[in-house]
Amino acid sequence: MFTGFTEKDFETFSIDGLEDRMTAIQERIQPKFKEIGEVLCDDIATLSGNEMFLHIAKHARRTVNPPNDTWMAICHNKRGYKKHPHFQIGLFDDHVFIWFALIYEVPNKKQIAETFLDHIDSIYETIPKDFVISLDHMKKEATSLIDIDKNDFENMLTRFRDVNKVEFLVGRHIRANDPILKDGDQFLNLAKNTMKTLMPLYKKSSSV
Repeated sequence: MFTGFTEKDFETFSIDGLEDRMTAIQERIQPKFKEIGEVLCDDIATLSGNEMFLHIAKHARRTVNPPNDTWMAICHNKRGYKKHPHFQIGLFDDHVFIWFALIYEVPNKKQIAETFLDHIDSIYETIPKDFVISLDHMKKEATSLIDIDKNDFENMLTRFRDVNKVEFLVGRHIRANDPILKDGDQFLNLAKNTMKTLMPLYKKSSSV
């Protein structure tokens, strides 16, 4: 049963060395991802109408530099998530992120972007203004919806369509010291509600 994230989880990212940090990720964080996935996969399957599968980042390509973040993904594809619309939950050293994610490996991202641009009014209105957007999952920074207007949002989607490496992630950032992270039930409810709010984007992108 997921009981929440702790200060020690975030301290994982200050551990030096690839091997030591990966050991801490595997021992401290990945079991929590498994607990979260056991709950949310069923919830998201009900909301989406698709069976959903949990994928936990292995960071297998890393040979020298330790990861600055780690994450789990929930996706309708059992074999992998990177080429498909999916949901993510993960940690940097100072926050937890909950994303609906379209990363650069998605083969039809141009068509998805066109679909989003065709429905930009409804999509822009769908996303709560306390949510954030990122165009690169490797970066900690994200842009709050409060700080952009519809034209800015349209420009982001246009970049996502036209620039190969640009991604589109939208959701929440929760600071490491937010009390909700220490309450497993509250966090799971927040994650489920975030994904429920973003489900129209998942469904639109999955149907392209």
